[in-house]
Amino acid sequence: MTATSSTRKTIDYPDRTVLRAERAMRCAPFQLTLYNTMVQQSVSLNAITGQAGLKHGYTQAPLSELIAEAELLWLIQVGLLRREVDGQGLTDSFRVTPLGRQLVQKWQEQGSVRMTPTFSDRLHHAWNRWFRLPI
Repeated sequence: MTATSSTRKTIDYPDRTVLRAERAMRCAPFQLTLYNTMVQQSVSLNAITGQAGLKHGYTQAPLSELIAEAELLWLIQVGLLRREVDGQGLTDSFRVTPLGRQLVQKWQEQGSVRMTPTFSDRLHHAWNRWFRLPI
């Protein structure tokens, strides 16, 4: 295998899927630092919540475990994250999916630490979460 053939190919997601995922990422209470870390390694829920989340630069404000987990589970439903699995089953750690990886890369290329959601983003996001419409 040559160096050029071993490069990762990106999955071509439908525009609607990408738009929904971008909106969810903008509306989530997490910083790009968290997503960058999740590209490299799994991150436990305890590292994201409370003062630890602030210390690591994962959040702008302390999040309770309940709120952080609800946000992370929504990002799983949207397709941005996945839960880590070990030999005994699910863990409390999370990583990005290939879709999440693509959006993190796009976000980095834009040079943003945090993409601010518009009013329209928040409205669509709230509508989707209320009716649990991940598609």
